[in-house]
Amino acid sequence: MTGGVAAVTGIPARILTAITHQAQAVTRVSPTCRGMRWQVLAGVATIESDNAAGHAISPGGDITPRILGPRLDGSGAGGNTTAIRDTDHGRWDGDVQFDRAVGPFQFLPATFATYGRDANGDGHIDPHNADDAALTAANYLCGNGRDLADEDQLRAAVFSYNHSTAYVTDVLNAIHRYDVTVTTAGTEGASGATGDARTVVAAALAQLGVPYSWGGGNANGPSPGICCSPGQHQDGRTVVGFDCSGLTLYAYAQVGVRLPRTTEPQAGVGRRIPASAGFGALQPGDLIFYGPDPTSNAGIHHVGIYLGNGQMINAPKPGTRVRIDPLTALPDYAGGARIL
Repeated sequence: MTGGVAAVTGIPARILTAITHQAQAVTRVSPTCRGMRWQVLAGVATIESDNAAGHAISPGGDITPRILGPRLDGSGAGGNTTAIRDTDHGRWDGDVQFDRAVGPFQFLPATFATYGRDANGDGHIDPHNADDAALTAANYLCGNGRDLADEDQLRAAVFSYNHSTAYVTDVLNAIHRYDVTVTTAGTEGASGATGDARTVVAAALAQLGVPYSWGGGNANGPSPGICCSPGQHQDGRTVVGFDCSGLTLYAYAQVGVRLPRTTEPQAGVGRRIPASAGFGALQPGDLIFYGPDPTSNAGIHHVGIYLGNGQMINAPKPGTRVRIDPLTALPDYAGGARIL
């Protein structure tokens, strides 16, 4: 399974192996933990180190060069304003004056000393070893018998890792992205997106968490929008991001398809899928439209990208971010369009 998931997610195969194995092995060190899965660990590692991208990982899991965070000397570098004096005598971070976060999961040395576990049985516990680091992260997130299948407990676990609501949002978006990417790509038995449709879906999923911007987004990615949304709720010029049609335009540009900029003209591209055919007629990658008349393109006001399983990638409205929504999030489904 790991090879297929690595291809779909872009996570380096060796660190994905560590993540998947240690997500399963965590009950060995935290017997009361429930709901741990590889997507949770991958979500944290994605935000902390981009899953060790750009670093070599040996067959035994050792990562070189070492992944070190900013020096925590209170200078403000890396957002740190509180000095953390050395706790490991430079053992893991090479600094005998101040600490640095270490490894693909970016543990503080003192935290790793408390929660660190030997995953590969070599007698050493090393934050720069993918296996040890993944098991330690799983152990830490499990806390005192958390059930990570419960959304509130999962949020609490991630918040304990980094006391920032923005961080929690980023990690949960990454977790959700891995959940839906694997499902829609068919690596766990679903029919899923294939070929160019898979590329479109992956491109849109990569934008989860990007702010909504009225008139924002183009073929190159997020951009400032225009003034102003109905009711003056947002001046898009002040926000870099996507509106609904900007997101679809961007995703399809990644496979060389140039969609019109706004929603109603986009409904005229490709093969129209009538609303009367129901959600079951849709395939991942199809455009999803909403408007007052399910038999006409006139008045269509919103568009999303179908993921499968009754869900879409959606840039909903001012004040929100790109996210996963059910197709029933809006009441006036007007059918879809198959572009590819």
